[in-house]
Amino acid sequence: MTATVEPAIAVSALVKRYPTGTVALDDIDFTAGAGEFVSVVGPSGCGKTTLLRILAGLEGPTAGLVQIAARNATSALPAATVFQEESLFPWMRVDENVAIAFDGLAVSACDARRRSAAQLELVGLTAFSRAFPHELSGGMKQRVAVARAFAVDAPVLLMDEPFGALDEQTRVALAADLMALWSRAGNTVVFVTHSIEEAVTLGDRVVVLSKSPGRVLETIEVGIPRPRDAIKIRSLPRFVELTQRVWDLLR
Repeated sequence: MTATVEPAIAVSALVKRYPTGTVALDDIDFTAGAGEFVSVVGPSGCGKTTLLRILAGLEGPTAGLVQIAARNATSALPAATVFQEESLFPWMRVDENVAIAFDGLAVSACDARRRSAAQLELVGLTAFSRAFPHELSGGMKQRVAVARAFAVDAPVLLMDEPFGALDEQTRVALAADLMALWSRAGNTVVFVTHSIEEAVTLGDRVVVLSKSPGRVLETIEVGIPRPRDAIKIRSLPRFVELTQRVWDLLR
């Protein structure tokens, strides 16, 4: 008999209703397997951020079930989160902004510094480790935020439009960086974005949400082999087909 493999994330019949009566999410169902990259896309106001906040434990659902994978052997956190808003502490240097992710965890100061330095090297910011956030570009700041999330080695990574405030060229470069980091770490990722192209470029599957209240219109298998080139992928017939399909769903 084949053993049943539990998903890293399971959301069932999720509803979010606010005290005003506004329904943000209605009967949401989806799963993410261990090591899978799931993109979530939908129109503004469809509840994408609310969904991610519920997954992160920052808000509670009105109804339904949310299950997140158990902690792994090297992390005390089930999930790490990266938001669109700038999340660096302006009075801390870059390496300190990464190392603070270990506060409250059973990690020595020496190990925290070592793991932080390793992640900064992977995102190409070793030379800026002692810089302050105001000395960095927008893209560099988001690289620091991504490095901090990967440093704690959480099995699940939740990302809420982390590149949404950046120009297109920087977004594509950061998408390439993210794919490289993820392929090395093997986290399960839920990536919320308003960019259809970004969702298809990054995801193994794309969950398409309806306008408010958010419901799952369709979950699409991307099926484009990895590794992927974040620029060349856009010329593939499959990429064009998938982006058009998502556009059609959102009309």
